[in-house]
Amino acid sequence: MSGIIGYGTYVPKYRIKLSEIAQMWQKNPDEIISGLRVEEKAVSALDEDAVTIGIEAAKKAFAMAQITPNKIGCVYFGSESHPYAVNPSSSIVGEYLSLGNNYFAADLEFACKAATAGIQACSALLDSKRIDYGLVIGSDTAQGKPHDVLEYTAASAGCAYILGNKPSEIIAKILEMSSFTSDTPDFWRRDGARYPSHFGRFTGEPAYYTHVLSEGKKLLEKSKLKPADFSYCVFHMPNGKFPRVAGKKLGFTTEQLAPSLIVDKIGNPYSASSLLGLSAVLDISKPNQKIFFVSYGSGAGSDGFIFETTPNILEKQKKAVPFTKQIENKKYISYPSYLRHTHTF
Repeated sequence: MSGIIGYGTYVPKYRIKLSEIAQMWQKNPDEIISGLRVEEKAVSALDEDAVTIGIEAAKKAFAMAQITPNKIGCVYFGSESHPYAVNPSSSIVGEYLSLGNNYFAADLEFACKAATAGIQACSALLDSKRIDYGLVIGSDTAQGKPHDVLEYTAASAGCAYILGNKPSEIIAKILEMSSFTSDTPDFWRRDGARYPSHFGRFTGEPAYYTHVLSEGKKLLEKSKLKPADFSYCVFHMPNGKFPRVAGKKLGFTTEQLAPSLIVDKIGNPYSASSLLGLSAVLDISKPNQKIFFVSYGSGAGSDGFIFETTPNILEKQKKAVPFTKQIENKKYISYPSYLRHTHTF
């Protein structure tokens, strides 16, 4: 059985408050903040992109996993803001981290669930004994068009997971996984287009809710488990409202969901969103706790996982910088500075 042996996260230190964006466009800040349930979002520095953010997260994952980089058998990099249209992010990461040359590599795109698709592929390679360890990264410098609703939540951050199949190293076993997929184009960006487009309220239902709830129900049926059997639940977080509604409809409590809600403080870093929520939960988990997890990617699909922590997690938690601690290092910027950071002009 495969599972997580280490993880790492990276959140840029720059933040912009939603009230700053709202005031720029003469909107009511209180209405926007209460509607989205987000207060501020993380913004990448001028010299940061999805790859540099992913590398920083991966370095922390290796520090926790305590394995040498050349043991990695695959690198899957999920993002919708890869720096290059042609030139893989995964190979840049592999070169910088000195992984050698003997590994499977691919850049994955499926909107905000690209990295969780990578975990599925990595897990399959591990279960088939093709590799001993794999690295999966979800990283984005998500961009929203000025004066578009996405501008309030699209954020920047990265998360990296190292997976293995040795019981003595695993901190969270993968007990179940499945997916729910359809052609539901709620969000898209044509080749060469600078900013994504979306269908507004259509992105809620039948997009996000249909897929997350359908996958969630299927995962519960497949595992023969009930919401009460889980210590925590994690969902993709395009805003602060959607995961709260999804969790309630599936039967989870506020207490099960609350530790994963990273969106409240840093916004929606797309491919890193649900995986950062998982890392926040792993930071505080105890042995033998089950975690219910459903990602979402526009286009559209959801990947579901059931994780169960092991006694190994207690020792490895000591090697992590908790997510809640990382986000304390922040610097607020003005809207004009935000435009420079996101290369709007």
